Amino acid sequence: MKKNSDKPGFKLWFAVLNAVPFIMVLGNSMLIPILPNIKSAMHLTLFQVGLIITAFSIPAGLTIPFAGIASDHWGRKTIMAPALIVYGLGGLIAGISSIVLAQPYYMVLVGRIIQGIGAGGTYQLAMALTGDLIQSKERTKALGILEASNGLGKVASPIAGAALGLIAWFVPFFVYGILAIPTALAVWFLVDEPPIKNKGRQSLTQYWGRIKNIFKDKGLSLTASFLSGMAALFILFGVLSWLSDLLEKGYGIEGFTSGLLIAIPVGTMALTSYLSGSFFQQVKAKFLKTGITAGLSFITLALLVISFADNIYVLFGALVFLGFGVGVVLPAINTLITGAASTGERGIITCLYGSLRFFGVAGGPPVFGIIATMGKLPFFSAVTAAAAAATVLSFLFIRTERMLPPQLLHEG
Repeated sequence: MKKNSDKPGFKLWFAVLNAVPFIMVLGNSMLIPILPNIKSAMHLTLFQVGLIITAFSIPAGLTIPFAGIASDHWGRKTIMAPALIVYGLGGLIAGISSIVLAQPYYMVLVGRIIQGIGAGGTYQLAMALTGDLIQSKERTKALGILEASNGLGKVASPIAGAALGLIAWFVPFFVYGILAIPTALAVWFLVDEPPIKNKGRQSLTQYWGRIKNIFKDKGLSLTASFLSGMAALFILFGVLSWLSDLLEKGYGIEGFTSGLLIAIPVGTMALTSYLSGSFFQQVKAKFLKTGITAGLSFITLALLVISFADNIYVLFGALVFLGFGVGVVLPAINTLITGAASTGERGIITCLYGSLRFFGVAGGPPVFGIIATMGKLPFFSAVTAAAAAATVLSFLFIRTERMLPPQLLHEG
């Protein structure tokens, strides 16, 4: 059987799809290091500058499931390419307003809301389209590479944002348009999407009936997979926000140096996502559950070490281990999620997972900030217990044989 990677044009369209998660993750991460500059330039309160992040995050999280439903009916490209254009235009609205208006704050918020709406139709649909296009176990490696691209964006965006902010505080807004709009055109013209059965003609009753059947047959496995992916990202980004505060208050490390140190566990996650995706492609599908359980166990052990670590080198050793665990978990879960539904329902299943991921990333920092007042040992003991609970849930309820179609389940 001919591999997808051997087919003409594979590298080109897959490179285009990998640009999508990279661009999406820039949405907030590129602005975080220059929020003080934005606050000063527009004379904002801390609450007002925080709304610039919230104005993007909430619309994106709410839009994701609707983008999935629409893509199941009218195609991934039909939703993803316009969504990328909307994302880019939102950035340009914010950037142009910052130049031409004396008081641009409210138009910046409008631009960010538009950006968030566009972001809801990006990364998760790239995952779903990858699942549509790759029907062999190469899908696992491909999804690992997509996850690595997402992680690479998380590593690069704060550094890029800080560098662009040296030119002017509004320059990053223009970058969204410069990157997203050409990528939208590339998605539309260079990616060949397989036809969706009954495209635009299936009734909502039939559609929701099939979704109901998926959850009836695979509900426990899907829920455990959803929660495992959400927990991994909630913990990672919660810990990173705690680390940022610790580096500044405990070690006097801030700014660019702090950003580089915080990038270490995220970079580990990105590299491990790529490597674990390649590994899972080579072994039987039953090892996907083993990978999820093992990765969550690594996360639990890393949190346990962090609970007692007083030495910064021990701390960063545990953080690398934490990034490694997350990088093992995510490609395996991505494979199960995209394999749990056929092409006609894959969009909504993938996007439900995407919403939970998104809220996990967005919710980790504020929740960690609130409960960190408990003190380090009680706080991390509670988080460690939560990670251990996610490990147990994945072991008990994820059923690979229920989640994957036969051609993926028996290949390898």
